Order: sequence, then structure tokens, then C-alpha cells
Amino acid sequence: MNVHDTTSDAVLTRIRSRAADRRRILFTGATIVTMDPRLGIIDRGDLLVEGDSITAVGAGLGAAGADARADTVVVDATGTILTPGFVDTHRHAWQTQLRRIMPDVDDLGAYVATTLAGYATVYRPEDMYTGTRLAALTAIDSGITTMLDFSHNSRTREHSDAAIQALLGTGIRGVHASMGPHFGAWDRQWPGDLTRLKDQYFAGDDQLLTLRLAALATDEIAGPELAYGSGLARVARDLGVGVSVDAVFGTASSEAVLRWAGAGLLGPDVTLIHATGLTTAAWRAMGDTGTTVSLAPTSDAQIGLETAIPAVDEALSAGIRPGLSIDVEVALAGDMFTQMRALHTIQRMRAVNAVHGTDRQPSRITTHDVLDFATLQGARTNGLAAVTGSLTPGKKADLLVIGAEDLNNMPLNDPIGTVVLGTDARNICAVLINGEPRKWNGQVLDVDLPALRTEVCASRSYVLNAPAV
Repeated sequence: MNVHDTTSDAVLTRIRSRAADRRRILFTGATIVTMDPRLGIIDRGDLLVEGDSITAVGAGLGAAGADARADTVVVDATGTILTPGFVDTHRHAWQTQLRRIMPDVDDLGAYVATTLAGYATVYRPEDMYTGTRLAALTAIDSGITTMLDFSHNSRTREHSDAAIQALLGTGIRGVHASMGPHFGAWDRQWPGDLTRLKDQYFAGDDQLLTLRLAALATDEIAGPELAYGSGLARVARDLGVGVSVDAVFGTASSEAVLRWAGAGLLGPDVTLIHATGLTTAAWRAMGDTGTTVSLAPTSDAQIGLETAIPAVDEALSAGIRPGLSIDVEVALAGDMFTQMRALHTIQRMRAVNAVHGTDRQPSRITTHDVLDFATLQGARTNGLAAVTGSLTPGKKADLLVIGAEDLNNMPLNDPIGTVVLGTDARNICAVLINGEPRKWNGQVLDVDLPALRTEVCASRSYVLNAPAV
């Protein structure tokens, strides 16, 4: 089978003809970028998926007999790169039908006034569903297999249900991070409703969706009810869920971080988002407690959050390897390639600029670093390091098949450099999530695109024309 047949419809039919829990898919002959430090990059390697998990990675698995069983579908992946799926650690998915409605947003205040104090207040549950579904499907198309939806427009129980149902329906590995809205009328059911949500949707230990509590760093934007502190930390602890804290930047957030550290409210199950303009003392407290960090490179730079400089150097100095995130599609791109390239460029520019005119050597991050942030570290940030983020036997089969011989990628010289600097969504031949094909032969599966387009445009029209509440 040649490279053009790698993800053919015939292969997909064979895969789908088998029950999901009884499938065996053997990818052969690929360049495998495992992102597992112990396994590294395997040239002309094979990868075996059984059911929902990766069970073997290495060279010559077919020759060793892994393809001998009649129920094994062998996929000739010659001419492709296999990588872990990308992990998005923070995205406000409900806004997606308002994509690029404010591409040249001036600052955070303009975003808050237009989106959170305006559009958000008129959202119905069906608009939550549509925006979240569109975000998840587009994430899959661009190779994001895990998406944390920071769902901060939970006006009613029904709004939360709709957002979760959208994640369920797309088959993405989703993290529903629930928070009440900043402005407008709402039922005040949050955070109490988290108990119902956990019991109804997140009771199992081995499922695609997980739950987190979402909060803001301080009360500056929306008041104390949404600000992280001992009360919300207790809610998360009682539920056994992690916490994602947004709008962490500047002096007030630095002071809050030190308070949280003193009160024992930081740790590996807490993610601080943005983390721009924080003090050295705050970073030290974050590093000492093992707190995770989600950077939003294009959001920090384009919207101008605090210093407008993604805090990768500060994170690494504190011993924290951050995850990456998209943030808001009302003003930004929605794919992980953009985030990796933006961070790679900004950091390396600043590193060289800092030593220009001296004999010192710049301390630059690498393409391997940013791919690590976008995969393994993103999984750790979302509390899913044991589940996804690397092509490690025993982890779930969340993986990408990337065309290395496509016009914009050939010839293949450095696989990580090709993924980070050369690849885009059109080169992603296939996406598997939990062992299930979700994109194949370059197309997202099981989506009625005309119907989705009608749904998205109708929701956008309603949101834009309804009077703010």
C-alpha cells in the first residue's frame, strides 16, 4: 500500500467493521515521534493499537507477528509521521460562532465589554451547544485530541448540560471546566451544580470526559463569587476535581498566588492560566508547590495581557514546563500550530535581543520544547499525563497521522521541525481519539457540514441580534 492509500476509505471500512473494543490496528513504516523521553523518535517504526489503547511501539512489530492475527488491520504508514494528539489546556469554546468578530481587539477591557458583558448574556443552551461543538470539531480537524473547555457562561443547568453534550457528541477527549458567567442574569446554580454534573456525566474513572472547576484569579473583573480561594478550593477538593484559574496576571494575581500558597491552595491539580507579569516570588511559590501553568501565546501577545509576553522563560526558570492553549477564537486562531510557532518565535527573538551586542549566548527554546508543551506537558497540565500526551504503550490511542511527503513537508529531514514549523491541518491524514478514527483521509468523520453551517449561522444571527440582558 503506498502513502496515498494510507488512510483510504477501504482501510477505514475495515477498521469500522470491527467492534471498537476488539479492534487491532497496526501502523507500519512511519516516523514515530513518541514524545516519550524513553522512546524518542523511531524511524520506520510500527505502532499497535488494541481497542482504545496503544499496546506496542517499535521497529519490526509486523515482522514479530503483531499483524499475524486475522483481526489486525495493517495500515501502511510509510511516508507519514505519527505523533501524539495535541492537548489544548484552555479554550472558551462557547464563543466559537463569533470567530474573529474582533480580530484587532484593542485590549482585555474591550474583549470583556463586547463578549462577556454583551454577547454572553444572550446565549441560550442551544448556542452553548453549537459553539462548543464547532470548537471541538475544528480542534479535531487541526490535530487537537484533548480540549479543556473553560466554560464560563454556565447561566443555567441546561447551559452546562448543552456544553457537555457537545463534547460527548464529537468524540473529543474533553475537559469541562465549569464556571458561572461574569455578567448578566443567571440562576446562581454554580458551583453547587457541579455535584450533579459529576454524578450525571463524570462518574466513571475510564471515560473520555473529565470535570474541573474553573475560576478567576481575583475579583477585579466580576466580583468575589468567581475568584479562587478557600471556598472554591474546598468545593474542588470535596468533588475530587482539579481547578483551572484564568486571568492570572499582574500585581493583584501575584499577591493572590502568595496567599494561595500560604493557605495550601496550590499544587499539581491547580492550573494557572496566562501567568503574565507575575513577580519572582509568585513564580517561586508556583514552582515549589508543583502548580501547573497554561500559556496562551497568541492571546497574551495579541490582546496585550499585562506585559503581552508569554511567560515561558519565567515558567522554565521556576521548574515548570507549561501547557499551551488557544483561549478565544473571537480574536485568535484556533489551532495548536499557531501557538507553537508564536511561542517559538517570540521566545527566540527575545533571547537573542537580550544578549545583542554582548558576548553572551542566547538561551533559546527548541521545536522539541514547544511540541513537548503542546502534547505531554499539556496532558500533565490537564491532569491526564497517565492517559495521553505521548505514544507510550499503556496510554490511550490519541494520535495523528501526518503526511510527510506532502508538497509543503517533503523531503522529510527533521520530523519534529516538520511538525512544528511545516505542518498544518491539511497535512493531518488521520486523527484517532481513544482508538476511534475521528478524521480520516483528510476529513473529519460523521459531520454533516451543510447542516452544521446552517446551525452555526443561525446561532450567530441570534446572538448578534438579541438585546443584551
